[in-house]
Amino acid sequence: MRALATIPGLHHSPDALKALVDRRLGELLPRPGDPGDLVALAIREAATGPGKRTRPVMMLAIGHELDAPTRGLLDAACAVEMVHAASLVLDDMPCMDNAQMRRGRPTIHRRFGEDIAALASIGLLSQAFSLLAGLPEVQPETRNQLVALLACAIGPQGLVGGQCLDLREAPEQSADQVSNKNALKTGALFAAAFEMTAVVAQTDTQTRQSLRRLALELGQAFQLQDDLQDGEDSTSSGKDSGQDAGKSTLISLLGIAHSREQMRQHVQRIETALADLFGASSPLLQYCRKLFKVP
Repeated sequence: MRALATIPGLHHSPDALKALVDRRLGELLPRPGDPGDLVALAIREAATGPGKRTRPVMMLAIGHELDAPTRGLLDAACAVEMVHAASLVLDDMPCMDNAQMRRGRPTIHRRFGEDIAALASIGLLSQAFSLLAGLPEVQPETRNQLVALLACAIGPQGLVGGQCLDLREAPEQSADQVSNKNALKTGALFAAAFEMTAVVAQTDTQTRQSLRRLALELGQAFQLQDDLQDGEDSTSSGKDSGQDAGKSTLISLLGIAHSREQMRQHVQRIETALADLFGASSPLLQYCRKLFKVP
């Protein structure tokens, strides 16, 4: 097995890891056989369009700290990114948020039609699980664990449940209810990604639990940052502004100042958790500081 540290010429900067993920995604995703193969085109557009690739980059960075096998973790990270891309396609659909822009481009349903967008998301989910089922450098029993973790993160206990709460929320939400919704919408996939990294690296139970707690803090911080940026112009955010109008968010319940303070607390806990796990000099600390803009 080759660990990330043994790949010649690979620098472990976020940009280098992102480039590695992008290259591998390009190899794994279906290529259109002809110009009319819209599903393959939509799949590639959804998964390889502009984006930070935060989840797979962090999986690879954590895997480097834990000396995880390279190829298996890289493909698992790509599977997580495929699920994330599928969730964005569905989230943007007219029956959901009816978004017009995503990552500075027209949303997939606007570009290809709602029918192709729905098929592309199903295709991405199928590709993700097919990839996990045949991971190189990973034992069959471990593959089964990875499939189960990702499936749970997608289902009613994760993305599906969070999206349902977002679409059909009760008229009056408490801050705890909104935080629970955020944990499902955003935290669940981070938690699955980090636990999958721990499983591939064959860590002890304590490390796996610590990574899960870290992931849930990340999920809350990311959702708060997204909510705080909702009022920004779409030219700077790359997506529609005002999508949270009429929804219960921590900002609508607690106000901007309190929400910013809560975000600072999440970021502080993230930094403490990373320092405890990997040391105060871990590159992951600097990466996370760049991810969050806390006014």
